[in-house]
Amino acid sequence: MAMRQTPLTCSGHTRPVVDLAFSGITPYGYFLISACKDGKPMLRQGDTGDWIGTFLGHKGAVWGATLNKEATKAATAAADFSAKVWDAVTGDEVLTLAHKHIVKCVNFTQDSNCLLTGGNDKVLRIYDLSKPEAEPQEISGHTSAIKKALWCNDDQQILSAAEDKTIRLWDRNTGEAVKTLSFEASVSSMEYIPDGEILVITYGRTIAFYKAHTLDPIKTIDAPASIHSASLHPDKDFFVAGGDDFKLYKYDYSTKEEMESYKGHFGPVHCVRFSPDGELYASGSEDGTLRLWQTAVGKTYGLWKCVLPVNQQVAASWTMDTQEPIARLHPESAGQTDGECAADGPI
Repeated sequence: MAMRQTPLTCSGHTRPVVDLAFSGITPYGYFLISACKDGKPMLRQGDTGDWIGTFLGHKGAVWGATLNKEATKAATAAADFSAKVWDAVTGDEVLTLAHKHIVKCVNFTQDSNCLLTGGNDKVLRIYDLSKPEAEPQEISGHTSAIKKALWCNDDQQILSAAEDKTIRLWDRNTGEAVKTLSFEASVSSMEYIPDGEILVITYGRTIAFYKAHTLDPIKTIDAPASIHSASLHPDKDFFVAGGDDFKLYKYDYSTKEEMESYKGHFGPVHCVRFSPDGELYASGSEDGTLRLWQTAVGKTYGLWKCVLPVNQQVAASWTMDTQEPIARLHPESAGQTDGECAADGPI
């Protein structure tokens, strides 16, 4: 009996959610940060979506947000011409990095000692967080606003995507461009997969995969609608994508065949990422919500509590507090052919 995908809805933001990122797996689980045009980035427990705290201090839309692997530091990029570094445990602001224009993206090195930023002034900046008073290293070359920037290849190189419809690979030490790729449309998202050094990008209706260290193409897939973001599962078996038509699409990575599609958001999907354990993926939307989706529908995980008694073939969801059922579905009921694994309500 097939299970129906039931996402967890994470409320709290009042404007479109434009970026999100997971931490690595820590002794306390893993965590999720979201960037929103309401100017209030939020931290959540990654596997449940439970709200932990809101980082207060920006005076404009927050366009980018990230966590270090240990979930001890957060960084945000905003329309108030600043990037901020936060203590992700206490929520305190640690550092404000003033810029000359809107900042769109932030990314930590693996050791969390340096922060990469990019934005509307077309310049990449590398800040040594142990020397906050020092001037950052600046890398120029893009001819329009930088949308995304990532460390790659053991932090020795940088990948950046800009409104000039290019992706550039830079040498960190020399600041020189190693390679430039041009596209027919502006790149809307990038994801770097260290295991295998794969770069996932989206532009227009295209989802494309490249070798990160050479920018040689691996494969491309055309989606039914304009795509804003895509994410490859840690096992590299499949990937998900979302965009203008409010849907989440799941594709087989090897065959490029569409496996499933889900509609849950009430606006375009701006960002999507798999959790570090691959058990779920998160999406952020124009509708102001984050949603968490199960990778394997029907598996008990986080707030998804699924039971299938063999003699009744019943799909049920249970509250986490009382273990009482809050929804039960019999497939033999009128017009119903699929089972349903429901989540424990909105967050």
